[in-house]
Amino acid sequence: MENANAIKLIKLIQSDLVTDGIVTEQIVPNLKKLREYALLEEIPTLVKAIRLTYEHIEANNAFYISMPDDEPIDELDVVETTLISEPQNNIESLQYLLSLFKDPMNKHNIADLKEYNAKLAAF
Repeated sequence: MENANAIKLIKLIQSDLVTDGIVTEQIVPNLKKLREYALLEEIPTLVKAIRLTYEHIEANNAFYISMPDDEPIDELDVVETTLISEPQNNIESLQYLLSLFKDPMNKHNIADLKEYNAKLAAF
């Protein structure tokens, strides 16, 4: 993201995660504010990823989505993996997702954001 305030907000969220873990009442409002910045930058994949992330955290009081694999997989594999595996709170994955928010125009980051979107939508 190009907005300096958005980058500061991402760093704040990451810092809060390290310090306090996932505190829904803390992270969700910050993600909603971050989404406003993404809307201004007109990056639809990022806007969707942020929305799906805070909706997931609101619904579960945790983050149950695993990090994307290093090799590309199709959406059917994503759905099967998500449904079969036992959900585990994955703060490391959420930290990685937040790092993707910083540079959503990088082609590798956009691919990972799309994979997160698919996993979040299928959860």
